[in-house]
Amino acid sequence: MANPRTIFRIKLMKNIVIVGGGAGGLELATKLGNTLGKRNQAKIHLVDANNTHLWKPLLHEVATGSLDSGIDELSYRAQAHNHHFSFHLGYMGNLDRDNKEIVLSPMMDENQKPVLPERRLNYDLLVMAVGSQTNDFGTPGAKEFCSFLDGREQADVFHQKLLNTYLKANNTASKEGNFKLNIAIVGAGATGVELAAELHNTASELAAYGLDQLKKDQLKVTIIEAGERILPALPERISSAAHRELGKLGIDVKTETFVQEVSEDGFKTKDGSFLPAELKVWAAGVKAPDWMKDLAGLECNRVSQLVVKPSLQTTLDDSIFAIGDCSFMLQKDGKPVPPRAQAAHQQASHVYKNIVRLSDNKSVLDYVYKDMGSLVNLSRYSTVGSLMGNLTSGSMMVEGRLARLVYVSLYRLHQVALHGYFKTGLMTLSGRINKVIRPRLKLH
Repeated sequence: MANPRTIFRIKLMKNIVIVGGGAGGLELATKLGNTLGKRNQAKIHLVDANNTHLWKPLLHEVATGSLDSGIDELSYRAQAHNHHFSFHLGYMGNLDRDNKEIVLSPMMDENQKPVLPERRLNYDLLVMAVGSQTNDFGTPGAKEFCSFLDGREQADVFHQKLLNTYLKANNTASKEGNFKLNIAIVGAGATGVELAAELHNTASELAAYGLDQLKKDQLKVTIIEAGERILPALPERISSAAHRELGKLGIDVKTETFVQEVSEDGFKTKDGSFLPAELKVWAAGVKAPDWMKDLAGLECNRVSQLVVKPSLQTTLDDSIFAIGDCSFMLQKDGKPVPPRAQAAHQQASHVYKNIVRLSDNKSVLDYVYKDMGSLVNLSRYSTVGSLMGNLTSGSMMVEGRLARLVYVSLYRLHQVALHGYFKTGLMTLSGRINKVIRPRLKLH
């Protein structure tokens, strides 16, 4: 049970600040805005460094062009206007716990000229929901030569790099019959595996749109994984099913391969071999943003995640919550809550309930993670995964059309949390229309 003494009076909850507009943070701001904000019981503030929101599990589709981010992104300001909260554009630079303020760093334009000065935002309750970023483990050359997919901007940059690389390769292949285009991905988690399948699909689509000099056997996509199998966080039977599907696509999977160094031409492995690659993606490891380490004296783990109690309040400050990938909570079995979108969604709902309870002068409740299962989408080729997770005595493995339907429904549930059923229905219809009138791939 949570500490019953952890109670705030409604008069002390004038400002609720949420830092991070990812899946959990934006859902929480929307729910609080629709209730406490709409009734003028509290002022809800959302802070994010970007103007728009895009569901993070879709970034690999943006990177390959399967999804146009300009269509699926959501404006924070529009969402704030429609759901009774305030949006603040900026990076959180510091936290002043004594004065209960967060400090937003000055914003500069592309010419390093000031746009916004340093600002301070008061809070009575603070929710940290800044998500995570890829952990390159300090591997030499990773930052310099690898692409990362932590946000929409990085995904857009990779998409342009992919198109340029493919144009160059297509031109070279027309002159050199033995030419090979090598694309390598470090990390065989969900992002790496789904990206590999999408890259294979992108090659087929580009050929249909005229870039057909580079044949299928001239494109080599490789996944490099340090562990014994791909998708190590998922059940072994899902991992095996996904591995088989990747094999059918001709994607080379190298397990128990540790990358020692990255160069412009490829990857040097621990056993001394070299894997050439014109395009290199690092999708291994997860950590909270580096600036969160030792944030205002709050307890962090070795990857800068804020350690939280079962109530999702930080261990050293009950007025600060942390949810999603930037938080670290041990479950009763001693395992941490996994960094998944479903965990962020559940935690946002739980913190919402706890904040409402605090507004009613009630004690907070403990969060229990419910594993709803895991799904991996291999582009248009297949979807594999399991349902129910720890909700039953044994999970149910699914694949094919049923798995694809469930996978798509996860995104729809996120949209429902933000827009409601009616608007989500219209967005679904619009999406189907766009598939008819727009190219199958973003070509620019």
